[in-house]
Amino acid sequence: NPWHSRVESEDYPDYCIIDLDPGETKFAKVIDAANIVKDILDNWGIKGYPKTSGSTGIHIYIPLGAKYTYDQSKEFARVIATLVQQEMPRYTSIERTVKSRKGKMYIDFLQNRSHATVAAPYSLRPKPDATVSMPLDWSEVKQGLKIADFTIFNALERVEAIGDIFKPVLGKGINLNKIVNI
Repeated sequence: NPWHSRVESEDYPDYCIIDLDPGETKFAKVIDAANIVKDILDNWGIKGYPKTSGSTGIHIYIPLGAKYTYDQSKEFARVIATLVQQEMPRYTSIERTVKSRKGKMYIDFLQNRSHATVAAPYSLRPKPDATVSMPLDWSEVKQGLKIADFTIFNALERVEAIGDIFKPVLGKGINLNKIVNI
């Protein structure tokens, strides 16, 4: 699980992450929440990059280009998480403590702290069939998607066929000042 920043700019993350952790919620609702995140980002003119966690959820990355602090990244993610939670209050929570969530999907914006990490893209997970944390095209984030769709047995073939669709995450990054003034 890598840090969100590189050694050259360790206090400035390369990306912001929205971590959709299902809890007791069905994965179909995680897909719904991911698409709400996409709609929010689209409305702000931002391209997000989804991937399976390889375990139970979905991570959505937003390129920051190492221009903002971890605190700024976290607060930006908090805004997005709050908007998603308002759209799906029956199924989602932004409460940190598990007991307070009451089985709901956790929209984890706190993954945007300097010491927080998530499974790296393309990494194998210690799960049955060796699932992989796989970058996705938004067209794949639809009902029927399963974490088990991507495993050690098909991950390399997929990357060879479609290339590294996650590469832009380490690109220029968004302009938060422009977004805040929308």
